Amino acid sequence: MSWPHFQLSADPAAFPAHPPADLSDPAVIAAHDQAAFDAVETMVDHWDRPGWTAQTRAYYWMLTFPNSPALADLALRCQQHLAPLGLDPVPDDGLHITLTRIGPAAALPLSRLDDVISAAVPLLPAAFRLRAVPLAGSRGAVRLTVAPWGPVLALHSALSESMASLGLAPRKPTALFRPHLSLAYNNRPRPAAPVIEAVTPLRGLAPVDLHVQEVQVVELRREDRAYRWNVVKSLPLG
Repeated sequence: MSWPHFQLSADPAAFPAHPPADLSDPAVIAAHDQAAFDAVETMVDHWDRPGWTAQTRAYYWMLTFPNSPALADLALRCQQHLAPLGLDPVPDDGLHITLTRIGPAAALPLSRLDDVISAAVPLLPAAFRLRAVPLAGSRGAVRLTVAPWGPVLALHSALSESMASLGLAPRKPTALFRPHLSLAYNNRPRPAAPVIEAVTPLRGLAPVDLHVQEVQVVELRREDRAYRWNVVKSLPLG
């Protein structure tokens, strides 16, 4: 399927700050992600996020992968190799791609959330396939590249459009979105070099193909040093 072309923008707050040259080629996207991570000098504590507490609850659009044993196996293999670094591994039932935040649960009654869901349904694109490619990272995590970006950007754009119709602005426009799938979160400031050194041999592992057929609205929370959620609604794509 042909996906719309999106013009992505550079953003120093995004990672990578600059988008890849080709949004369709998994090899190009993976190489771009890896080069960006290889240039990181210092990693930061992923959990050091003002405003997040154990009591925080927020609604998000996400892609979750509860029925992908191949992805869970790849994640576990990478996490076991990285275990001596003391990162926080993402549980196999916590693997996800964050799309966009809808808003705090305390400020969005369920009737309002129903409006969000209803507005999104007619705009959702078709189901699609992604390739999860090992292994890169960011300043706060080790993560898989996902590619191609086109269908994920189309989904993000559709969700953003549906939210805007209700006066809900996503925190990031599609032009600044960088799809990724985290495997482990960094939990303290540290030099990046040992993490990059540990990640590099894992780039030889085989990628995993994912069939994305649904998008989820979830109520997200943090438990200890992991993201957990309750699925409010799963919507079929296309």
